[in-house]
Amino acid sequence: MNASLASNSSYGFSPHSLTFNPLQSTSVDTVAEEHTSRAYILPRRTRGDWVALGAMLLVACAIFFINLTVSGYANEFYSAAAQAGSVSWKAFLWGSLDSGNVITVDKPPAAIWLMALSVRIFGLSSFAILLPEALMGVATTYLLYATVRRYWGNWVGIVTGFIFMLTPVAALMFRFNNPDALLVLLMTGATHALLRSLEYANHPSGNRKRTWWMVLAGALIGFGFLAKQLQVLLVLPGFALAFLLASPTGIVRRILDSLAAIASMIVTAGWWVLLTVIVPASDRPYIGGSQRNSFLELTFGYNGFGRLTGSEEGSVLPGRGREVAACRLLVLRAVASGVRLDSIVCSAESLERRFPGWLLWLSQALSSACWLSAGLSVLMCAGPASLLSEVG
Repeated sequence: MNASLASNSSYGFSPHSLTFNPLQSTSVDTVAEEHTSRAYILPRRTRGDWVALGAMLLVACAIFFINLTVSGYANEFYSAAAQAGSVSWKAFLWGSLDSGNVITVDKPPAAIWLMALSVRIFGLSSFAILLPEALMGVATTYLLYATVRRYWGNWVGIVTGFIFMLTPVAALMFRFNNPDALLVLLMTGATHALLRSLEYANHPSGNRKRTWWMVLAGALIGFGFLAKQLQVLLVLPGFALAFLLASPTGIVRRILDSLAAIASMIVTAGWWVLLTVIVPASDRPYIGGSQRNSFLELTFGYNGFGRLTGSEEGSVLPGRGREVAACRLLVLRAVASGVRLDSIVCSAESLERRFPGWLLWLSQALSSACWLSAGLSVLMCAGPASLLSEVG
């Protein structure tokens, strides 16, 4: 433990970086426990770091907010559901397309909830519909910065944040009201929580905190399922690999922490799924996008394997199944560019602290590549098959 702190002190990771506030009721024992449970201590930001962070967030606000209403109501399908949810709590709960609760949209309602609350507060307008998306863009930029900063330094985090928000697909996604904005924010938050769980040493206090961070990661993934269903699960192989290989605890504790995260994910996502099963069909709206009024069918059909096979029966806007994988590659590219800068500026930094981040990055890159390859394979096969069917 002491060796770990000593190795980080050259980069500013010193136990002396924590200071006491006499107005707070923090005891010496509490701080000592924090030092024992933490694998390293995050360095303070300098004045220049704060200025750079403020500049990055100001640019993010400009990118995501200036002329926000140029798209009008953007995807009017989801805008109608947000308007319905703003006048009917039943429509809010189910993500109904209309306040009469005849049919839902073709996704779970999490993204609709944010827009509907905004419309309830500010009234129906293009700005009220798109305000949550822009805020999520700024939040995702900051989360990405904060995650990278913890392992590669402040300026690498700043570069990563700028690369992310200056990429056109990110600027478009967080200025439009599709569920992808919330999904990417929750994936980024879950990644941050997972890496935070690996910061703690194998100590009773550290192990408790690690478990709670894993529970948070699972909850964010579960909530992501309520944004865009199975797409959020694309990060799980990388999460499992990074945690099971990099956690400082024994194998039993690693499995228990993983099970806690899985339980949190199931509870966070499962309560709404359970509602669609136990509430009689006559007391709820029809599940949009499904053929038999079944959310499970929607999950594994149109919004599941249908995205790979090209079978999108019930689709309102077909052929839109690979946006998130592309955005994940965008995030990975942003991180990789920042890390390349870091290898030049901070080459003396210990690699041990960065191992979980590298492991997670590489596994997610492989997962994204496999997802995009599957989609491209379908497209390559679909063209000749369609031509042969026309000839026949």
